[in-house]
Amino acid sequence: MHHSQLLNIARVTSRHRRASMYTRHSGSPSKFGRPKFALKAKKFNNSRPRFGGSKSSSRSRFGGARGERIDFSRFIKKAAHIEEKPYVSKHTFADFPFNSQLHKNIKGAGFIHPRPIQDQAIPTILKGADVFGMANTGTGKTATFLLPLIEKISKTKGQNRREKVLIMAPTRELALQIESDFKILAFGFGMFSVACVGGLPIGKQIREIKLGVSFVIGTPGRLRDLIEKKVLDLSTCHSVVLDEADRMLDMGFRDDMVFIIGKTAKERQTLFFSATLSSEIRKMTEQYLKDPAFISVISGETAKNIDQDVIRVRTKEEKLAKLHEVLKKDGSDKVLIFREMKHSVDGLEKELRIFGFKVGGIHGDKRSRERIRILDSFKKDQINILIATDVAARGLDIPDVTHVINYDVPQTYDTYVHRIGRTGRSGKKGTALTFVPG
Repeated sequence: MHHSQLLNIARVTSRHRRASMYTRHSGSPSKFGRPKFALKAKKFNNSRPRFGGSKSSSRSRFGGARGERIDFSRFIKKAAHIEEKPYVSKHTFADFPFNSQLHKNIKGAGFIHPRPIQDQAIPTILKGADVFGMANTGTGKTATFLLPLIEKISKTKGQNRREKVLIMAPTRELALQIESDFKILAFGFGMFSVACVGGLPIGKQIREIKLGVSFVIGTPGRLRDLIEKKVLDLSTCHSVVLDEADRMLDMGFRDDMVFIIGKTAKERQTLFFSATLSSEIRKMTEQYLKDPAFISVISGETAKNIDQDVIRVRTKEEKLAKLHEVLKKDGSDKVLIFREMKHSVDGLEKELRIFGFKVGGIHGDKRSRERIRILDSFKKDQINILIATDVAARGLDIPDVTHVINYDVPQTYDTYVHRIGRTGRSGKKGTALTFVPG
């Protein structure tokens, strides 16, 4: 389809959308052969959404906070063509003093050579020390804390000790993924876990807790709810993990985090994992970690095997047309598109469906089961385009993403780094494109 035709389609689509805000449609077919969409007016409040997006009043037209100057040149960087020497681990997984069943599970999961954070942190965690680990997203942090903690709990099981492990994560998707990994790595141990997340039935979570669990994995909001209902007792919790600690602070969970940690045993092993070291993270580290080992495997500002560039656009119509061109190019096999606002995710999803793309969208207002279903469809290549707010920017293991597209300019460079970390993983090349005004 010619570029000018795409622009015309985009303009017509935009006009239909604007018109639908003022008129009630009968559901008659549009010129694209689909019913016109009647958009319902939404009430906006001034509170910050819990998942994804920010207050609409603080946003500029192309994303980025009002008044904030973003240096777009930082979004332009060619992937390095010089082949880097691969990391040489000091250990193999066979070297770690795990019991035979755990070694069997590790082998079954296909682990042979530890990744840098695993190689450096696992021996320290096994010694019982507190750890602050800094690593980019997608570097194997989950196994880094799960393996030694499964080993630790396996040794206490026969000692009439009902010791628990608490793992806090910023999003329900990440918490559910950690639990999924736990079930694989803890197979055969007779250990049980519960995923305490919002959006899924709390009654089922309460029943699982009452039956007895060794690993409590959840998001701060739901964990606090269960503690205040006198259902979740963390007094026997001597191991605490905060995964993506900086993200939890970004999402406004600081008070919940402090409350929950305060309910755990005073004598405990505490593990913090974060991609950044803000002043707030530093304060929490000083408050809750005792003589921690500081382990950093941050390799640089952004991954060297990601081609990064900007696409300059002047109008919404041009923006949609250029996105269409990118998505139709050879090599755009699995694309993750980020938007700042929840309703913008839904709007772009509808527009791309009109163009015939296999696309799904996730944000905090969608039911948990629906979000899980859409993510699963993306992982299994049943859809090849996923549109998301930053709820999907961290921790999710989505293999073989070829492109990350920032359809809205991220508010901070840290957010940008976390977003584009979804591509160019496991040594593969990736592409990151950011739409900017101009």
